[in-house]
Amino acid sequence: MYRLVRALWLGIAHAVGAVFRGIGQGAKGLDPAHRKDGLALLLLGLALIVAAGTWSNLQGPVGDLVEMLVTGAFGRIDLLVPILFAVVAVRLIRHPEQPDANGRIVIGLSALVVGVLGQVHIACGSPARVDGMQAIRDAGGLIGWSAATPLSYTMGDVLAVPLLVLLTVFGLLVVTATPVNAIPQRLRQLGARLGLVQPPVTDEPFGEDDERYDEQWRGGLPAGARRRGPTPQDYDPDGAEQEALSERRSRRRRPAVQQPSLDRPMDAVDVAAAAAAALDGAVMHGMPPSPLVADLTQGVGADRADRGDRADRGDRQDTGRREDTTPVPAARAKAVKPKQEMLKAGVADLTKPAPETPRDLPPRAEQLQLSGDITYSLPSLDLLERGGPGKARSAANDAVVDSLTTVFTEFKVDAAVTGFTRGPTVTRYEVELGPAVKVERITALTKNIAYAVASPDVRIISPIPGKSAVGIEIPNTDREMVNLGDVLRLAAAAEDEHPMLVALGKDVEGGYVMANLAKMPHVLVAGATGSGKSSCINCLITSVMVRATPEDVRMVLVDPKRVELTAYEGIPHLITPIITNPKRAAEALQWVVREMDLRYDDLAAFGYRHIDDFNDAIRKGKVKLPEGSERELSPYPYLLVIVDELADLMMVAPRDVEDAIVRITQLARAAGIHLVLATQRPSVDVVTGLIKANVPSRLAFATSSLADSRVILDQPGAEKLIGKGDGLFLPMGANKPTRMQGAFVTEDEVAAVVQHCKDQMAPVFREDVTVGTKQKKEIDEDIGDDLDLLCQAAELVVSTQFGSTSMLQRKLRVGFAKAGRLMDLMESRNIVGPSEGSKARDVLVKADELDGVLAVIRGEAQP
Repeated sequence: MYRLVRALWLGIAHAVGAVFRGIGQGAKGLDPAHRKDGLALLLLGLALIVAAGTWSNLQGPVGDLVEMLVTGAFGRIDLLVPILFAVVAVRLIRHPEQPDANGRIVIGLSALVVGVLGQVHIACGSPARVDGMQAIRDAGGLIGWSAATPLSYTMGDVLAVPLLVLLTVFGLLVVTATPVNAIPQRLRQLGARLGLVQPPVTDEPFGEDDERYDEQWRGGLPAGARRRGPTPQDYDPDGAEQEALSERRSRRRRPAVQQPSLDRPMDAVDVAAAAAAALDGAVMHGMPPSPLVADLTQGVGADRADRGDRADRGDRQDTGRREDTTPVPAARAKAVKPKQEMLKAGVADLTKPAPETPRDLPPRAEQLQLSGDITYSLPSLDLLERGGPGKARSAANDAVVDSLTTVFTEFKVDAAVTGFTRGPTVTRYEVELGPAVKVERITALTKNIAYAVASPDVRIISPIPGKSAVGIEIPNTDREMVNLGDVLRLAAAAEDEHPMLVALGKDVEGGYVMANLAKMPHVLVAGATGSGKSSCINCLITSVMVRATPEDVRMVLVDPKRVELTAYEGIPHLITPIITNPKRAAEALQWVVREMDLRYDDLAAFGYRHIDDFNDAIRKGKVKLPEGSERELSPYPYLLVIVDELADLMMVAPRDVEDAIVRITQLARAAGIHLVLATQRPSVDVVTGLIKANVPSRLAFATSSLADSRVILDQPGAEKLIGKGDGLFLPMGANKPTRMQGAFVTEDEVAAVVQHCKDQMAPVFREDVTVGTKQKKEIDEDIGDDLDLLCQAAELVVSTQFGSTSMLQRKLRVGFAKAGRLMDLMESRNIVGPSEGSKARDVLVKADELDGVLAVIRGEAQP
């Protein structure tokens, strides 16, 4: 009896639990927009119920409940509660895409209601609990009583009322999103709308947010910069571009101009830097701070002979400091470059001015409508933080210029520092040589320069690409952070809509660096532990999530370390769950090879050379299927494969992984498949010669040795990087790498972007990505290419129960050596017994066990 009762109870419990779990899963599967609309409609229904209970005499238990809860809580203003519910519901229905604003309005309304109810309670005589519940209801309700009673008891009504008024004003300001300093402006705008005052005439081109950001940024500048520095409104992009183009066509050496002395106070240098940054309108428009080249060329050509005559008298050092290192004032710093030259290897040209006439939506807008009538919205760039405008010059740069000039003077080298470009991590100082001075004279002073500037990480570039000057890169003592959001805002401002455009960082000249993975087409990212490799991978993945829909780009993430990429679990861009098993990763690479072959089959069948042309033809309806075909063609997404640690894969299955990577990198470019390989151990046994030959783009962070730098870049340089994102980017087709500071994205920013993508849709995984598609490693090495023959031989021997080498020769039509090898393979797998001279071998497996034997030979699970 006890067992029967227990079984009935457990059965009922399981059934009820299954029902509730099903309801929960069904609600979870709803579209986010439906869930938000459901909340709004619920509030609207509550507004109707409360209105019926407060505006009319609703009878029954519902009316009593409304009177007890609403009237008891809100007192005399219970008539306004339905209106508040209705306003919040309408707000949620009209603006579901603004959850932050909706939350702000709810908080503001709460503060407003509490402040008003507290004042009503005091105005009605501050009834206490001893006066009865009806007296509290006739005043401010329980909310007003709880807000006003503690204040009145501790400090009296004289101070309680002003405090409640301030709380009311605060709630009103929060609801209207009005800062205190903007109250006069908002009142003027309200008066202009009502026609009470004349609207002010302004040509302000910025939005409200940009204007607020501009005021905050300019408020932090010195007083001189606020007085004398030109405002961002004075910046004319068209005029700046024409000016930069005219300067580019003119001669590189300009005539000497009388310039102020370097002995001016340091605040003037800050004014110059601030004015230059203001000229660029740096971060406010999503544009990078233009590379301000500190022009130090005054007097170099005219006074070089005079410096040579005075060298013997000991005046050379003072002359060099006084005349050769005089910077151009900020008003004359014409180095504004609205359009930076694109690197040959695909570094995007992203600073072009906005077109004058409106243009149509980009073609990829057609891909925003996903299968199943799901509209996918890309994450807003507001989820990523903004950075401040970069510095163009600091006191540390002037000190380094003095140190370099001193070194050249002491070693009697006819050279002068003619300028420098400051990046976020390093500054490149341009050194111009005198007549008949060898470049080796500068490179031989590397250790002396490092000693003079007190930095061991000095890198000399001889010459700077495109210039007749030697570059000396010296780390800044005041490093700057490069935010991922700033780099992506540049791409948005340049209207580059390619989904595979990713943010990399900021170069030495202060310009943002982005790269199109479709043009690279594969990249190797390597560096020692803590050099910034993982941050780079995070920036790549976040860039794809921010700029591309799941129909644009699908990803395969391989994370053998199990901790680096777990934040991206469940994003809709994944084609398979994040792979952490190295053996499964090898299977996934084999699947990528098969996917590549299938795409090439379609390209060959329909006569297209690239997947972009094929997708464009599908969208335009140009691809016609054969008669009777039931297949539905759809555009192929880009497939991005990111391997976070290549060394672990090469340790487990080196031959399979190398073969798959080489095959993909050789052929997959036209199929829209691209690889990002990352490793912290760039040795020759991990990054083999075949992999290097087929991965043309390289990104090297700080390495521990010169040998590792040569493995990554085929040249030295990475061993002198200073870590924490400092890297060398060598895209396909470039002769020399570009020094850059990698972008950084915080974990909170990644979590916000990932959550937005998860709210849009759930991932759709392919089940065949990591299915076992190859034999076990031991069988591969032992059997080789004889798998089919071995299966036939095992089936023949087991079915006939006769293990003879001569029979295999006759039946399988193979030679004696091949038949003997097959017999040895079956002996090693306990199918036949050992050889006994000329006698046939004993068969150890029965006929009904044949299926299991064949499964073992193929490396499959036994049936």
